[in-house]
Amino acid sequence: MKPFGFYKYLFSPSENPYAGLVESLRAAWWTGKTRPMEYRMKQLEGLCHFLEERHDEIQHALCTDLRRPCFETEFSEILFIRNELAEALNNLSCWMKDECVHKSLFTKLDCAFIRKEPFGVVLIIGNFNYPLYVTLIPLLGAIAAGNCVILKPSELSSCTERLLAEALPCYLDPVIAFHTTLLFQPLDFSKNEGKLLENKFDYIFYTGNNHVGKIIMTAAAKHLTPLTLELGGKNPCY
Repeated sequence: MKPFGFYKYLFSPSENPYAGLVESLRAAWWTGKTRPMEYRMKQLEGLCHFLEERHDEIQHALCTDLRRPCFETEFSEILFIRNELAEALNNLSCWMKDECVHKSLFTKLDCAFIRKEPFGVVLIIGNFNYPLYVTLIPLLGAIAAGNCVILKPSELSSCTERLLAEALPCYLDPVIAFHTTLLFQPLDFSKNEGKLLENKFDYIFYTGNNHVGKIIMTAAAKHLTPLTLELGGKNPCY
């Protein structure tokens, strides 16, 4: 008997090229390998090593993609990611603890607490103007929470996308590296042919424009998938 929440996808490879990938990630997540604190911390430390050892390559990739000066890359992307990693590593054990809650008269003799559980398979779609920060910040959050991840960086920042695809598997556990598969095929959102979105995910994180955000929200609504949308705009007061 399959555990509750396990979905058997009906897409064949010819109909949906990502169905097998999503199904395999969900099966791997059900094994529970990504849940222990030690395992999560090891993967977060791997991201730290990636930032340290590939520092020059990161600078070069962002300069090629965006003509961004090295000092701007350091302060606008790398430094912020390092701070978030330090925050996660220092507080992960506290975040994972059960949270005691107030008990009513009806539940006075019971144990009442909030237990934080990972969502499952998370889809992260990054943007082009901050391709490292906007991609790795949700990734480290998803790993810290014990999820499996499919990572879709922006194809417009091709050098950064290629660097992440080639380097990340060297620093993350093979199972996690497989979970953070980077997809290079541009998603044709303009024609609503994003085959990736036809699959059921347990959480979606997207940063980009309003038009694509509406398409992603529509696709997520079909599966009642929770999501976070960070959508661009031209109002500096918002």
